[in-house]
Amino acid sequence: MMAAKLGGALRTLRYLTTRPVSCRLIGTSPSVRCVHEDRPQFPGSKSKFTYKLSFLDPDEEAGIPVYRVMNSEGEMTEKSEDPKIDKTTVLKMYRDMTLLNSMDKILYESQRQGRISFYMTNFGEEATHIGSASALHPEDMVFGQYREAGVLMWRGFTLDQFINQCYGNTEDVGKGRQMPVHYGSQDLHFVTISSPLATQMPQASGAAYAFKRAQNGKCVICYFGEGAASEGDAHAAFNFAATLDCPVIFFCRNNGYAISTPTSDQYRGDGIASRGSGYGMLTIRVDGNDVFAVHNVTKEAREICVSHNRPVLIEAMTYRIGHHSTSDDSSMYRKKGEVVKFDTNNPIGRLRSYMVKQGWWNDDQENEWKEESKKMVMESFAKAEKRKKPNPTELFKDVYEEIPPHLQKQMDSLKEHLSKNEDKYPTQNYEAWSEH
Repeated sequence: MMAAKLGGALRTLRYLTTRPVSCRLIGTSPSVRCVHEDRPQFPGSKSKFTYKLSFLDPDEEAGIPVYRVMNSEGEMTEKSEDPKIDKTTVLKMYRDMTLLNSMDKILYESQRQGRISFYMTNFGEEATHIGSASALHPEDMVFGQYREAGVLMWRGFTLDQFINQCYGNTEDVGKGRQMPVHYGSQDLHFVTISSPLATQMPQASGAAYAFKRAQNGKCVICYFGEGAASEGDAHAAFNFAATLDCPVIFFCRNNGYAISTPTSDQYRGDGIASRGSGYGMLTIRVDGNDVFAVHNVTKEAREICVSHNRPVLIEAMTYRIGHHSTSDDSSMYRKKGEVVKFDTNNPIGRLRSYMVKQGWWNDDQENEWKEESKKMVMESFAKAEKRKKPNPTELFKDVYEEIPPHLQKQMDSLKEHLSKNEDKYPTQNYEAWSEH
């Protein structure tokens, strides 16, 4: 009998000690009353019971704020947030942003003249590239989408390498197998771009998980646009990274348009940042036209990744000033005044204003650098255009260590066909093949 009572008392005690406790003062008395709250014990949520029927209404919620450091006039709005980047580094930031701009103008026009087949400019988004790249370590792995050329430029990818790739000539490290602007560099830890949207995102989560297991102190950054966030691969990437605690920065360039689809048709909620907490990720929204703000958030995100093995979502709010690509005419779906409005507040002008206020830049330096950068691009352009294309037999190589019989047969057939019909193909523009 006593044993039964004792057993019942222990079960009651165990039940009570596992229930949440809430304590409060009773009136003005020093006494404290503690009661056990009835909280949901369901797995997979953090909540308490409510007895009022109420739906969460996103239209009633305040939008996620946009972090910025520098205003439109190039002035630090909050001194405590000034990253205090030295003059040499700031000048490199500016020169890379403007050199990228010069390269974009020339290669865009070269496509219009039929010299290359395709191109995508980076107009208006330069600060998202340079601000983030400057905050990473050189060994951190980058998974890009297709509009992150400035990240490669910051790491040392040369104008020759950019333009050789766009021409697909013999000096292109990809041997002409990729579309223009599909860059990659093993030496600079930049994974080669692939055209299908968001395929790089789950790959980035996997690479970050490998880094976590290796405990190598590195992180992964994965760039994508707000349109790519509508792909299923984005969901998979976010969920894997969050549940496996992967050191990856998901960097969303929200530039207002997914090709011709405006954000108003792309999603209903408060941008992409609002999705972060749903996946259990630390999240921040930043002014993507403020290179210093982008630098600050990326630097802090990297520290979180490598110190705590947690993924971070950054949404950089910016605007795509150029067309989506040379295959697009944005005047068909947006007004000219809209583009002009954002172009007057572009990231390059904002950084230049800051440099002028610091006494680091003036009109003479600006004019000299414009001429110099244009000359640099044109010299690389001229060299790339003169180089021959890789031999067509390169199509069959670099998949297997030794070419298997079925591919060897196809390659021999191609060689025979070209030899018999040499007058029907511009073979003089291609490198001659060797038998080895």
